[in-house]
Amino acid sequence: MIPHGPQQPHDSQHPHDSQHPRPDQAGLPAELAALLAEIVPPGGFFRQREHIHLAYLAVQRDGADRAAGMVSGWIRYLAAYQRAPQKFNATVTRAWTEIVAHHMAAAPPGTDFVSFADRYPALLDKRLLTRHYTARVLASPAARTGWAEPDLVPFPWRSR
Repeated sequence: MIPHGPQQPHDSQHPHDSQHPRPDQAGLPAELAALLAEIVPPGGFFRQREHIHLAYLAVQRDGADRAAGMVSGWIRYLAAYQRAPQKFNATVTRAWTEIVAHHMAAAPPGTDFVSFADRYPALLDKRLLTRHYTARVLASPAARTGWAEPDLVPFPWRSR
């Protein structure tokens, strides 16, 4: 089990984040159940830190190009599993996964998640996306179901 720092407060302004307790792993796909066992302590919650950890593991295992699809599938499954499929936002999931991948590329090789989170604490602030997106764009049907480009500031790795 990887040690966790203090849990971040729940912010209902971001529907993608959930304050759901750790899902009962019965009925989850084996791969997802194994990942959750690693990132969510018993009795813990799946919040921003756990979302970032899930993206970190996906980028580490599958590479930046495949990670967004993997994380989207997992988060979509968890939202449906928690009977809250409306909480899934495709743009939010992809944006966070890309942000994590971008920072992982800059991190020293072999960095574990705790060190990564300590090195990039801004990733644990779910308000980070508000630097790039207005609430209107993130709440749009296009963002919820597909990809919406940032309407405030483009991501640096996409503007090259």
